[in-house]
Amino acid sequence: MTFIESIQSGFRNYATFDGRSPRSEYWYFHLFAFLAMMASILTGPFIFAIALGLVLPTLAVNVRRLHDIDKSGWFIFIACIPLVGPIVLLVWHCQRGTLGGNRFGPDPLFG
Repeated sequence: MTFIESIQSGFRNYATFDGRSPRSEYWYFHLFAFLAMMASILTGPFIFAIALGLVLPTLAVNVRRLHDIDKSGWFIFIACIPLVGPIVLLVWHCQRGTLGGNRFGPDPLFG
């Protein structure tokens, strides 16, 4: 999935918490969100609007990424555990998704 496709998919599935997201969609969307936040810091008054507009799609991409490795989306709350939680979540997000279908849907790369 390319950078543009990832951004389009992230916003097309703005509040879709079911299904799966491949690693490329997850990382490209987070890169876009980071760049948008950095640009909004430079523009000043738009920072709140941009941050607010990115919260829900970023959360949805995170949940769908967990689904891709066959984990429940509720595991997103593991990030609330200081120090250890975000590290565990980062390792999970770096893992390759389940080959073929899983309980959350078909393989996003191969249909």
